[in-house]
Amino acid sequence: MKALLAIACVAPLLCYAVAPGDSAIVIYNSSVEDSKVIAAHYFVARNLPGDRLVGLPLPAGETMTRKEFREQLQEPLLKALTERGLWKLRADAATREFNLTNPPAVTESQIRYAVLCYGVPLRIAPDATLTEAASDKLPAHIRRNEAAVDSELAALPLALGRHQLASVVPNRNYAATNTSALHPTNGILLVARLDGPTAAIARGLVDKAREAERDGLWGRAYFDARGIRDGGYLTGDEWLRKAAETARRFGFETVLDDTAPTFSAGFPLSQIGLYAGWYDGNVSGPFAREKVEFLPGAVAYHLHSFSAHTLRSPDKNWCGPLLSKGATATMGCVEEPFLAGTPDLGVFFHRLTAAGWTFGEAAYAAQGSLSWQTTIVGDPLYRPFGRHPAELHADLLKRRSPLVAWSHLRVVNLNLAQGTSAAEMVGYLNQQAETKTSPVLLEKLGDLQLKLEKPDLAIEAWDKALANQPTPQQRIRLLLMRAEQLTKLGREIPALVAWQELEKLLPPSPELNRVKERLEEMKLLLKPKK
Repeated sequence: MKALLAIACVAPLLCYAVAPGDSAIVIYNSSVEDSKVIAAHYFVARNLPGDRLVGLPLPAGETMTRKEFREQLQEPLLKALTERGLWKLRADAATREFNLTNPPAVTESQIRYAVLCYGVPLRIAPDATLTEAASDKLPAHIRRNEAAVDSELAALPLALGRHQLASVVPNRNYAATNTSALHPTNGILLVARLDGPTAAIARGLVDKAREAERDGLWGRAYFDARGIRDGGYLTGDEWLRKAAETARRFGFETVLDDTAPTFSAGFPLSQIGLYAGWYDGNVSGPFAREKVEFLPGAVAYHLHSFSAHTLRSPDKNWCGPLLSKGATATMGCVEEPFLAGTPDLGVFFHRLTAAGWTFGEAAYAAQGSLSWQTTIVGDPLYRPFGRHPAELHADLLKRRSPLVAWSHLRVVNLNLAQGTSAAEMVGYLNQQAETKTSPVLLEKLGDLQLKLEKPDLAIEAWDKALANQPTPQQRIRLLLMRAEQLTKLGREIPALVAWQELEKLLPPSPELNRVKERLEEMKLLLKPKK
């Protein structure tokens, strides 16, 4: 069957093992005990060589001055890299004037990644006393010298910090198509951080990353665009639409909301593997729930100018809340970046999924600017799609892992994306033993039956899914689909029961309003006629 072959045809474009630990250096704040503990944990988890730990006495808060950054972090790190033989510099690197056309200051490097641990400051504060000769010629909105610590360190190989600090440094590796270009000898250090509202959350990021590398990153993909068709903000929506199409073609069950509002509190956001959206100032909608259904390894990002203004809060901005609810990797901005200064999500999700790159590689290929406002939160070595899909499928079958259901779902979606008919995929699902008890596969079976205009069979599949312990949010989605079809079929009594159950489950939201409208319609239909 064609379906059995499809999964073998989607190996990542670049096939190599999880990025080795010896390609990273780990920096921690020696003044913060939790920082040292997390560094030690990462050191063991990624099997780093002994010379890859750097402890520096840094300020304990999230903000440091430009002077503190230079004297306590940038210069000591550069010293450690060169003294340990991890970087070799050009002979004139310390004296030559910076120019983007010049080759990078680093000629040889044993590392590509730098991992900042919880306790290393997040932001460099603006310095009003800093004067630079050409800065007065810059547009006012980018004539600023504050920056994310990560983004500033990422530019270190270019000129050892001697670039102009006001405004941005263009990323010469933006939209790179070859991972070898993302290297200090080509002017970039892939800097990310293990951070979050608590030390425990920060420590867990590498553990969840390793779990997903072993078992696969599964779940559903959600993209929340704004329905923009022209104007200055069109770029953001185009990024999201491209990202959604990449996820769909990669085999994810993908939802693209292309309307102005963001996902509402009642939207059934279940089993999240990938998420990206914009543009709410603080965590909102389904992400404000007490429990969000992130799966291990989930990558989640909300585009907003101040999405990472702090990482220490579980309910302010976006990055902290996403991490506190279970996301494994995210990105955000510490200060106003303007849209062009945020990650290109089309590039990011393509490199992460279809190209099979690490989180760090994908994040920096997507970034048009360095020495600016983006922070990258998560293990940069995390490579969620580093295993060949067929190899992973066979491994899950061998281990009798329930996650194999997601792999079957991916087979179905890959074939549908390549033009296989819904009827053929119904046949494939009916051949799999897992379909009998998997709410994931039963929901898909129902969706396909509905596509084939067989609503009775769709309802039958969804009923079986509901009987096999779906997650709370999947249950709501199944009930919504089931209630709609029962209503359309004129089966008023079971439809009324379904709408009544949904009324009890949904929070105040447009979804709840729709349910109440349906209930009123049903009651009128069932009202005895005089």
